[in-house]
Amino acid sequence: MIVDDSVVIRGLISRWIEAEPDMVVAASLRTGLDAVNQIDRVKPDVAVLDIEMPELDGISALPKLLAKKRDLIIIMASTLTRRNAEISFKALSLGASDYIPKPESTREPHAADIFKHDLLQKIRHLGGKVRRKATALAPSLAPAAPVLERHREPAAASVASQAALVKRSFGPTAPRVLLIGSSTGGPQALMSLVADIGPVIDRYPVLITQHMPPTFTTILAEHLMRTARRPAHEGIDGEAVKPGRIYLAPGGRHMRVVKQGGNPVIALDDGPPVNFCKPAVDPLFASAIDVWQSGILAVVLTGMGSDGMRGGKEIVAAGGSVIAQDEASSVVWGMPGAAANAGICAAVLPLNQIGPKLVRLFSGDRS
Repeated sequence: MIVDDSVVIRGLISRWIEAEPDMVVAASLRTGLDAVNQIDRVKPDVAVLDIEMPELDGISALPKLLAKKRDLIIIMASTLTRRNAEISFKALSLGASDYIPKPESTREPHAADIFKHDLLQKIRHLGGKVRRKATALAPSLAPAAPVLERHREPAAASVASQAALVKRSFGPTAPRVLLIGSSTGGPQALMSLVADIGPVIDRYPVLITQHMPPTFTTILAEHLMRTARRPAHEGIDGEAVKPGRIYLAPGGRHMRVVKQGGNPVIALDDGPPVNFCKPAVDPLFASAIDVWQSGILAVVLTGMGSDGMRGGKEIVAAGGSVIAQDEASSVVWGMPGAAANAGICAAVLPLNQIGPKLVRLFSGDRS
């Protein structure tokens, strides 16, 4: 279901979706009020919801849509402004599954191509997870809560299968830096994680790459600072990396770490996308090896694709360690699944167990 007051955007997205063999446009609507009134009849799996619309805007329509269809996947779409980025973060806290920035002009082929690629990927992965879940459930066992739930405890069979993916022990060297990579579902996961690792942040630097555009990363850093109650900001080219702080890769730039005068500093890179992403996780992971060698502990959180897996392999080869978020607690088990299936993880854990584990590991526990 496409909900946008722009006839151009509705037409563009409709054409893209109808050209995909595994998707169909259930409805193309102009306002949030139309969406709320028609959702019972349309019964969509996914809604692409604009923020700014007449009669009923996206943020107001969101809870009404979820009240009528609790497992609805909602992807918020907005132009790239600070106000819309703030609203998108609020939407995530209210139950939206993801967000996507709309290009300022659809006449720019490169921007339109990126928007198309990202939107179709999000629809396919998020919508596909719900449909697979629904297919696996008998009607009498249909969930009363949203399918994409945070902090779900995995079933015993799931725990066993995840444990089978752990192929190695934690490295013998005590970690001296924490690196985190995340994408779809990442903002919510990061908020939860940083709230649990205050003792780690106090003593060690924490560097994060979240797939996210400019402006959004600025606001994410502000949210992380409030949640962690520690300094958090977008990395600045040439700044020293110090314990007690969270450094977030800024949207549109790769964030690496280099040695300067024997000390670690941030190096921002305006090169091409890596794994279709900019910023990407692999450049951060790989660059940190020259600085901290075997003293790296990396975490791969929820997200589409496989970004972080190659960099994670290099970290493990250098003697460091990798933890992946488990499938049950991930919004999309692409990135952490790729790391786990590559056999590089020393642990595959539910989100709510990663923070306590990190605190123990940075306190000297090596098991």
